[in-house]
Amino acid sequence: MRRLPLAPLLPLQLALLLAAVAPEAPVSAPRSLVWGPGLRAGVVLPVRYFYLQAVNSEGQNLTRSPPGQTLFKVVIKSLSPKELVRIHVPKPLDRNDGTFLMRYRMYETVSEGLKIEVLYGDEHVAQSPYILKGPVYHEYCECPEEDPQTWQKTLSCPAKEPQIAKDFASFPSINLQQMLNEVPERFGDERGAIVHYTILSNLIYRRSLGKYTDFKMFSDEILLSLARKVLLPDLEFYVNLGDWPLEHRKVNETPGPLPIISWCGSLDSRDVILPTYDITHSTLEAMRGVTNDLLSIQGNTGPSWINKTEKAFFRGRDSREERLQLVQLSKDNPQLLDAGITGYFFFQEKEKELGKAKLIGFFDFFKYKYQVNVDGTVAAYRYPYLMLGDSLVLKQDSPYYEHFYMALKPWKHYVPIKRNLSDLLEKVEWAKENDEEAKKIAKEGQLTARDLLQPHRLYCYYYRVLQNYAERQTSKPEIRDGMELVPQPDDSASICQCHRKRPLREEL
Repeated sequence: MRRLPLAPLLPLQLALLLAAVAPEAPVSAPRSLVWGPGLRAGVVLPVRYFYLQAVNSEGQNLTRSPPGQTLFKVVIKSLSPKELVRIHVPKPLDRNDGTFLMRYRMYETVSEGLKIEVLYGDEHVAQSPYILKGPVYHEYCECPEEDPQTWQKTLSCPAKEPQIAKDFASFPSINLQQMLNEVPERFGDERGAIVHYTILSNLIYRRSLGKYTDFKMFSDEILLSLARKVLLPDLEFYVNLGDWPLEHRKVNETPGPLPIISWCGSLDSRDVILPTYDITHSTLEAMRGVTNDLLSIQGNTGPSWINKTEKAFFRGRDSREERLQLVQLSKDNPQLLDAGITGYFFFQEKEKELGKAKLIGFFDFFKYKYQVNVDGTVAAYRYPYLMLGDSLVLKQDSPYYEHFYMALKPWKHYVPIKRNLSDLLEKVEWAKENDEEAKKIAKEGQLTARDLLQPHRLYCYYYRVLQNYAERQTSKPEIRDGMELVPQPDDSASICQCHRKRPLREEL
């Protein structure tokens, strides 16, 4: 067979070919950038963290991982050789876009301070070494900042939180006596899941109302963690530990709505929303008791976009009927969708018909280019983790929301799908046919989620809710009959010499 002669390459084609195969300019350690809250001694978190942007020798930001195994590393030591301190410093998390996430968890406090070396090979990166002048407190050191404004400034807390403003717009004042009279009667029966809290002099007291209050361990742990870091306002409030928001009274009704605090909101309720127990607990237990958290997910987002499987993906329980519809759609359209139910509870009779899928590690979700987010009993608490990945999220229209949803816009940060999923396959087809636009939306969503869901911002959010609540209460909070002091965990007994004046504790 005769071969046709190859046409000569035009100058532009040749230039593009050479650019595609030419190696990138090497990483420049001095030109690379390092920033983040983990470089400030006053930002006390369970896991401290900061960021690194790799920059090449020509001063350009890298937009993908440097070739080969990363040469970036972090070394953290006490400034004083006399202070021996345990610090867990894992390998940097490669976010596959030229940036890295550095984490460390402290197990003791250092008085003199820390020296943080950020290295590329043996060369210091940016302004390394970074000196954190002591004291630098660990998570369980009970040493609250007495000036909340100083604390918020140190954490660079946002000046405004739109969801908090919206939630409290229904409550220009909070009648504590009305709460005491109505909440136990309306929501605290035997089937209830309510915890009544009082915070006085930075001590936390509570009593349970109802049978299903085991999840108070999650509200306890974040309130205790917050109280170790900043002096909390005195206030009295009720937390709903159940899935569904509770207060459905309208603002113009008499009597009016009550400001119940919940983890999930809905369009037809008036609950005040906090970050969910899921992302809060994972933040507290990161690098220790959990593997999926707001930081770890960022370094485990699967193959690059071009190498992901070009299908929509879902795994989850049978907690909503639309999830069963997903499985049937997957059976009928396996070229577009891979969906499976991993556990049956609500629709056990459907297991034989639809089958049961094997469990799969969450990080492996990101082997697929499109992620389907469908509600469970309420909002699907996987949504923040999906947004932090680098797949395109196809989000079901929903009356439910979490604390950060207001900042996310359809077709900018995610692709919306109808409540009944009738346009899901159409949206998957659209994404496949408009790959660059789909990739752009996925990246925009990921970047926005990285900003909104930084762990230190969860603390800012919790404090701002408590502050707004306290400012509106019309009477002084009290320790009520049946309340007990919530003790700090055993870890707080670790050596910790607090340089601040401690709040007075009442004798037990």
